Amino acid sequence: MVLLTDRYAEKISGVLSCFDRVVIQGTLPTFCYAEGMTGFLYFKKIKIFDYPRFAEPLRDELRKNAEQAAKQNSLEIEFIRKKNFRKEDRIRDILSARGAHPGLVHIFSAMEPCQTYKPWHNKQTNKTYLRPDDGKCLHYYFYVIDEQLGLCYVRVPTWCPFRLQIYFNGHSRLAISLNDKDIPFTLMDNVFAAISDLDRAQSLSDHFKVETLHQRLDLFAERYCPIIKQFDFRYHWSIMQAEYATDIIFKHQKDLQLIYGNLTRTAIHTVKPDNIATFLGRKLDYRYQDEMGNNFNTRIEGTRIRHTMGPVSIKMYDKFGLILRIETTVNDVSFFKHYRLVEHRDGTETKKLAQMKKGIYSLTALQQLLLAANRRYLEFISAIDDPTSGIGKLDKITKTAVERSRSYKGFNLFDDQDQSLFQSIASGEFTISGFQNKHLRRKLFGKTSAQISRMIKRLHAHGLIRKIGRTYKYYLTKLGSEVITMGLKIKELVVIPYLAGNLALT
Repeated sequence: MVLLTDRYAEKISGVLSCFDRVVIQGTLPTFCYAEGMTGFLYFKKIKIFDYPRFAEPLRDELRKNAEQAAKQNSLEIEFIRKKNFRKEDRIRDILSARGAHPGLVHIFSAMEPCQTYKPWHNKQTNKTYLRPDDGKCLHYYFYVIDEQLGLCYVRVPTWCPFRLQIYFNGHSRLAISLNDKDIPFTLMDNVFAAISDLDRAQSLSDHFKVETLHQRLDLFAERYCPIIKQFDFRYHWSIMQAEYATDIIFKHQKDLQLIYGNLTRTAIHTVKPDNIATFLGRKLDYRYQDEMGNNFNTRIEGTRIRHTMGPVSIKMYDKFGLILRIETTVNDVSFFKHYRLVEHRDGTETKKLAQMKKGIYSLTALQQLLLAANRRYLEFISAIDDPTSGIGKLDKITKTAVERSRSYKGFNLFDDQDQSLFQSIASGEFTISGFQNKHLRRKLFGKTSAQISRMIKRLHAHGLIRKIGRTYKYYLTKLGSEVITMGLKIKELVVIPYLAGNLALT
């Protein structure tokens, strides 16, 4: 199969695959379940109904820490009151004035839902314990430009069990690495419009060190959630969401625009549930119960097509009319299976196909699976017919052709005389033995031999027929067969029925 990257090699400056949005969740193992929190309070000899008293000083310490961070960096904590407030837009404005040097960029605060616990006494068992509950608490968003990860945010709730959420962007992380290696690039929003050395950039993107990420996550936790210093606990980091993008970078917007509309229109009608499953490396059977489907929408930046299968989606959209992006997003990495070591209850280990673990050390294997999904989708859309070749063929037959300093006018698919000529040479009797001047005279009544000769020369000049050896016989070319068949179909199956239907209504 010829991929898009091969078909348009002269129009494409390169291809880059990279993690885009990655969201990590941090949980304190002892606090993350009601049973563990209950056991901790009993161990510390704290009454269960004194749970709020235990949590309140921790909340106050987190508030104080946020205020100190703001003061040290000459910032004001911005409280968000509107539901439709876009933090990304505000940060973009701040960065345009501040610059992209490392450090704390801004702090937001907002009252948001959180999972918490509620003291409970069970009268039937006469036991007192904590049970899961939903509530609201103040959250802080610390936006920071990290020296290794680039632009990140750390979301810190001020109420127990203090589940952290940390976001970073793989393109921002790669930009840091490119700067360190003195590789020039142009970054627009979260997409590279140009990189001087794409091979080295891809290598830097592929060598994603999870150990380094782990160190930075622990540092964020110590800095922005300092209450953990009071306990002998460390955060466990797991993948909440990951996006992996493959960007095909075109040299000019017009080159992408010529094919993008056809790609999205065709994909929205041709991608079926079994195709989506294939993209994601799954087999679809009757046991699958989650939602599946296609979605097409128009955004400010352009249009986007999205195919979903449960917690995973694969998208195709254009960035700035210059980059064709294929992106796979997963909200539950256990959707994927891969070969890994599986620990058994008896302590033994075997390597087998199993669901992916949610811990951050699955990022390396996840990178390969998401890249494979992007590639399968790229192979699928590469099979979609190229409209630019159709435009070229149409120009070839409709515009004037010049042969041996003599011009021959183009053909009109709706002209009666041209239609009669097409019907004559498309006759089945000429398929095997070809046709000659005398054969066309029998079909085109009233035409002289000289007139037929000029018609034949005109057909030959436009590449619709070819002459066989040293004979006077002619055959339809592949182009001629395609054009004539399509011209007759348009008239018989589209134009005439459409006009007949509209006339009947009037």
